Formats: sequence, C-alpha cells, structure tokens
Amino acid sequence: MFIEFTVKNYRSIKEEQVLSMVKAKGTELEKSNSFLPDVPSSVSLLRSSVIYGPNAAGKSNVIRALMEMEYIVRHSASKNQEGDLVSVTPFLFDETTSKEPTEFEMVFISEGIRYQYGFSATKTRVIEEWLIAYPKGRPQRWFSRAFNNETVAYDYKFSDYLLGHKSVWQNSTRSNALLLSTAVHLNSDQLKPVFNWFKEQLRPTNIDGWGPSFTASMCEESSTKKEILKFLQAADFDIHDIKIETEKFDPNLLPDEFPDDVKEKIIKEMKGKELIDIKTLHKTATGNLVPLEFEDESDGTKKFFSFAGPWIDILKNGYVLIVDELHDSLHPKMVKYLVELFHNEKTNPKNAQLIFTTHETSILNQEVFRRDQVWFCEKDSSQATTLYPLS
Repeated sequence: MFIEFTVKNYRSIKEEQVLSMVKAKGTELEKSNSFLPDVPSSVSLLRSSVIYGPNAAGKSNVIRALMEMEYIVRHSASKNQEGDLVSVTPFLFDETTSKEPTEFEMVFISEGIRYQYGFSATKTRVIEEWLIAYPKGRPQRWFSRAFNNETVAYDYKFSDYLLGHKSVWQNSTRSNALLLSTAVHLNSDQLKPVFNWFKEQLRPTNIDGWGPSFTASMCEESSTKKEILKFLQAADFDIHDIKIETEKFDPNLLPDEFPDDVKEKIIKEMKGKELIDIKTLHKTATGNLVPLEFEDESDGTKKFFSFAGPWIDILKNGYVLIVDELHDSLHPKMVKYLVELFHNEKTNPKNAQLIFTTHETSILNQEVFRRDQVWFCEKDSSQATTLYPLS
C-alpha cells in the first residue's frame, strides 16, 4: 500500500515535492474512496489520486520519478556494472542543483509492516541510503549509508534489528548500486518485503499503456475470458466474444524488400516468440456474430482492451497502479468507469490504489473524488515544478 512519495531535484522538480495518499479531514466519499489498513498505528489511506496540470508543468515528471525510483531499486544491483551511470537527472536550470544529488523516498506498507525507504544519488554514485521499519508501530532504523567526501568511502550504520550477513552486503555493494538491492540479491529474507514491494506491488506504466498481449493471454482461459468480456461489456463496449489465435514467428514471411540488417534484427528479437491474432466478435441486428480484426477497432477500444487484463489483475491482487495520461484515446466515461472500479469495495476487495495524470476535467464535476485526491502541478518563474492538493 502506497502512503507517501517524496522527490527532490529531479528533472523539472527542484525543491522537495510530496505526493501523499493519506486521507485528510472530511467525511466526503469517505467509505468508498478511503480505507484503514490493518497495520499498527496506521492512518486512513486513499484509493486513488489524480494529478492535473497544463502541458510541460511537470506532472509527468512526478510519475517518471516514481518509475525511476522503482527501476533503480529493481535493477541497480543486477543490471548495472561498475562504472555505469545511475539513471537520475537533476534540475538543470540552477547551477547549484545541477551538481547536487537527486533524492527519492517512499513510505509504504508491505506484508503488514510500514516502511520508510529512500536514497539520494548523482549520476556517478549513491550518496545516501536509509531504511526505517515500523513492525510494531514504532520506528526502527534498520540501516543507513552515507558517502564521506573526506575519506572517499561510505559510512554504514546497521541496527541489531536487521539480521543477516551485513559485512558481506556492505563489501558487495558498488558505489552505483543500492544496499537494499544488493542484500536481497544475496538472499536477505528480512529485506525482501521492501524490495518485493517495488518489484511486485508497484505497477507503473507510461502513456502508451500496455500492449494487448496480457489481456489476450487471459482470454485463452474460459474463466478469465468471462471476466474480460464482463469488464468490456460493463463499460458499454459492444463486444460479445473474443477469439485468440497464436502461431510461431516465421522469418520466411518477412518481405523481401526488407534490408538484411533489418531482417536480422527482427529475427533476433522475435526468435522463439509467438504472434497473437486477436479478433473481436460483434453481434448484428439478426443475432449473428461478425469477427473484426483487432487493428480495425477504434484507438479507444484497443487501449481499453489492453487495459482490461492488467486492470482486473491489479484490482484482484491489491497492487498500486501508476498511469501517465490515462485519458489518452479514452472517452471521459471510460476514464470515470476505470477510476470508480478502485472506489468500490466489491471490485476492489484488497484495496488496490490508483495514481494517474490526466487532462480530463469532466470527472471533477461528477462526485468521483474527494478534495484530497485531486492534485495540481504548475511551474514557477524558475521553471521548477510545484505539486499541491486541492485540499
């Protein structure tokens, strides 16, 4: 469960900005739009938040910062090699901040425990890293790490609450990698709930959304196919059935006019993969079913179909979904429908959460959100992004 995200000195974000899912005062839509986690000393959380702002105000950079933190946590120890750059970009329109580290911090609940985890980094190294756990509602600082410019080495502090081969983790952590990621790769069971929250619970996606393959794979099983059809029909899509066919990629079918180097690249990327053919079946006035190629559907239908499988999976498992530009190619009624699935205890039994950006303002007039769920982005005279809630 997502509680709070803080970012500083990242792209258009200069000063510290906080996106909070903590419910503020007020009883408006309290039952449908908020919930109280079963965790010691917990506060009520929101089931969704929406970020508005004009083009280039920085709302996508808030989402990008979330995705950047998730990527660094997941891959800094496994994909980065010694000397590789850390994938952060500071606020460049200031001589001071352009040389300072970017900072991320996330407060969340994983496996019944609240955690506060964060780090700061430049392109060349991690500068600081810290983890505080609240297993009984009281803070326990499990570890901290800070780069010492005088000794050109890291100062580590480990708590007795943290078990495992701490000296091994310390000696194995590269300057461009996180201790958390390194320790989990070296089999720290105690830190896995922290790492796995980023790996499994946090589900970010960009403006293009998902491709149709995940939803199509769910349609290969009759039980999950029924869920997909119910999902589409509830949103007023006139699709009565879905037909899925798969076949192995055949390089002989590539056009002869393709250059050899292009063919080689395609064959290498597609080796061993299957091609998916999706047909939607529509009912005529006389009751006959007419198949339609997926590519012949409208952009909105294709995008909604691509959303259907992941959306159902996220609601079923209680994940945290992050979407940039949710309104893209979708009718306002479809946006409202997707959001309200998170605000319904029947469709969202495990308290999944949704954070998204959009330009679609019509849903603000339909009693969909509480005031503390609506956020705004704007830029000041120095081109720096400010994020604040309607409340």
